[in-house]
Amino acid sequence: MGKLDGKVALVTGSGRGIGRAIVEKFASEGARIVVNDLDADPAHETVETLKKMGVEAVACVGNVTAPDFADRFVGTALKAFKGIDIIVNNAGYTWDDVIQKMSDEQWYAIIDCHMTAPFRILRAAYPHVKALHAADKEAGREVYRKIVNISSVSALNGNAGQMNYSSAKAGVIGMTRALAREWGRFNVNVNCVAFGLIHTRMTSADAHAGATVNIDGRDIRVGLNPDMLKSHAQRNPLGRGGTPEEAAGGVYLFCSPESNYITGQTIAVAGNLQ
Repeated sequence: MGKLDGKVALVTGSGRGIGRAIVEKFASEGARIVVNDLDADPAHETVETLKKMGVEAVACVGNVTAPDFADRFVGTALKAFKGIDIIVNNAGYTWDDVIQKMSDEQWYAIIDCHMTAPFRILRAAYPHVKALHAADKEAGREVYRKIVNISSVSALNGNAGQMNYSSAKAGVIGMTRALAREWGRFNVNVNCVAFGLIHTRMTSADAHAGATVNIDGRDIRVGLNPDMLKSHAQRNPLGRGGTPEEAAGGVYLFCSPESNYITGQTIAVAGNLQ
């Protein structure tokens, strides 16, 4: 029996990287999973991996910014598993530039991905969360549901060249605090995890030399300068960046039963890098 046994967890951006580590952690604790990725292949590959772990999993492929995505995502969970217990708004990317060079397109793309998409998902989940809580109350069950929104230390401290990303991720913290007040009456804990440097395909030094990923028809550069990674390690008290598994551990803390009296909070999973 895992601590999430039978829970239904929806995690955006979970076909790769941090998101995949999150769903694998949840699965190891017995959760049933709705996997999302922008691309079909990683989403379905992750679903097959989870099934081999002995858990139920389904995919909902697509861009979280699509107008119909939120209803499809929530609907997938209800159709497959008849419930919602955990939502993790993890999907995201960066599209950096200094303010004088940043286009409206860059601004709105990042705001839409990191703020508008979670807003729509949570809005779509509302009537179902409310109804599930009412059914629990009628049956005399005390059930806590969990929302975890993903932010960044760029929201806490700002980061040059990331006006769009820092602003969006700061907005996520405000969203978290507001929803914690709105949904507390439904026994929903709403919290936020702010990541520091986590080593994924988006941040690796190997990807720095001109590598791109295609997001919504745009080729977005990824990877960090090796000197920047070295500087980060030197400034971090732990002497390194984090792993996807360590990032997932921070999210799991807010989804475990031990967090039932914690809501509206933001923790940095960043090795204490300020």
